[in-house]
Amino acid sequence: MIGVAEKLAKGYDMVLSHEAVRELDSILIRKTYPKETVVLNLHEVCTDMYIVETGMVRQFYYKDGRDISEHFSCEGDVVFCIESLFLKEPTTLLMETIEPSVIYHLNYSQFQQLCDRYTDINRLYRRIVEQDLIVSQRKADSWRFESARERYERFCLEYPEAARRASVAHIATYLLMTPETLSRVRSGIL
Repeated sequence: MIGVAEKLAKGYDMVLSHEAVRELDSILIRKTYPKETVVLNLHEVCTDMYIVETGMVRQFYYKDGRDISEHFSCEGDVVFCIESLFLKEPTTLLMETIEPSVIYHLNYSQFQQLCDRYTDINRLYRRIVEQDLIVSQRKADSWRFESARERYERFCLEYPEAARRASVAHIATYLLMTPETLSRVRSGIL
């Protein structure tokens, strides 16, 4: 049976040594969450990276009394609040399950120690961070340069599971549009 560390590495097209897999698996903490459970709350310091085994989570923030979806993560995804994790400062993002979920917590300090000891884990870490930065850049470019229809089409193409499983309200806020606008986009009116 393939372990979490091996699945994680495979998701980033990598193979870890047996010793690295054993060490990484040994520091993962498995937690089960019901739907609509806050995993990381506003103003907490993010000390973990989260690996979604099953279910789906979203990161969001509050603006003008509304919650705005920042990111969706499904099976195999790694989630963290980058600024809070790196700077050890309270986060402005919250993370909640939008489905019942099994999530592995990977303590960042312990992970960094493994990165120092194993070059293959260090390469995996680099790929995780690189992928996160690419996703952030693509989203920013999409918001700046694309129409509502183009943003929705890109979202469906890049995040088909989130497009299928997240609520219309959550998707609309992610795409910076109202649910009504999203409905018009989906029906082909816009």
